[in-house]
Amino acid sequence: MKKNPIAPTIPFDRDGIHHGFLRLPYSCDDSAWGSIMIPITVIRNGDGPTALLTGGNHGDEYEGPVALQEMTVTLKPEDITGRVIIVPAFNYPAFRAGRRTSPLDMGNMNRAFPGRPDGTPTQKIADYFQRSLLPMADLVVDFHSGGKTLDFVPFAAAHILEDKTQQAACLAAMQAFNAPFSVQLFEIDNVGMYDTAVEAMGKVLVTTELGGGGTATARTIGIAKKGLRNVLIHAGILRGEMQIDPTVQLDMPDGDCFTFSEEDGLCEPIVDLGDEVAKGDLVARVWPVDRTGVAPTELRAKRSGILISRHFPGLVKAGDCAAVIGLTVN
Repeated sequence: MKKNPIAPTIPFDRDGIHHGFLRLPYSCDDSAWGSIMIPITVIRNGDGPTALLTGGNHGDEYEGPVALQEMTVTLKPEDITGRVIIVPAFNYPAFRAGRRTSPLDMGNMNRAFPGRPDGTPTQKIADYFQRSLLPMADLVVDFHSGGKTLDFVPFAAAHILEDKTQQAACLAAMQAFNAPFSVQLFEIDNVGMYDTAVEAMGKVLVTTELGGGGTATARTIGIAKKGLRNVLIHAGILRGEMQIDPTVQLDMPDGDCFTFSEEDGLCEPIVDLGDEVAKGDLVARVWPVDRTGVAPTELRAKRSGILISRHFPGLVKAGDCAAVIGLTVN
């Protein structure tokens, strides 16, 4: 396997706090010997667990980058035992462009793993995480929200895994994160995901969906900040007491939780996020955009539960996810 071209400008194995970059050489029209400079902070205090904390996997999701940027200026080495690696925006080209995918190669970082050291910029970043950063980590927290196309109730999630011991550890970390909703999640498309790479290495993973619409709110950023602190305390890295508030337990066991539009049109939501629905209930209608006098297409829930996600833009395309139902766990 070829060596990855990314070079860190800071040490990973030295005590203290270190701010720098992951420097990826990138020759382009406006910088012949240029580099992509991905910000990174490493905070270390002796031996102990390592947490790898990431945001900006998709570049139009902002709770993680805000919470992680704050942590780079507030977390001190004397507060921890072990190491915290913080990358607020690891698909940095997408983050700078405010896009889900990279403008350099159209790469979706969350479908690019395990990456390639001789591939596109997105593939090179994925390969560096796969072969250099993830092997260091015991705990991984990767922040997501709905970006410009989806909106979510704020939840932390852990996945259903074959290794039930690992699954239990992930679920415990998710509960420690303590978002308003806690979801045991079935992924409908996990090939190439960062999550899949993390879990295949046996690591503990917590991921989130904290809102959407291509923005963030004071509430959702606050959830991210509290969750970060809680999960680091849970992992034995940060000293302190966790703040635990009520959370709604949800399950997403299969593809019937998802409702997709089969045509283009004007999307009319019928229920709002957090509302209860029964199987067969109307969740959205799709109106034609090119004529009047035509009845809308009705989209109905395939399961009973709570609406935890919806399509965000007013216009919908065939194949877009229109609604997601989570099942309440008693």
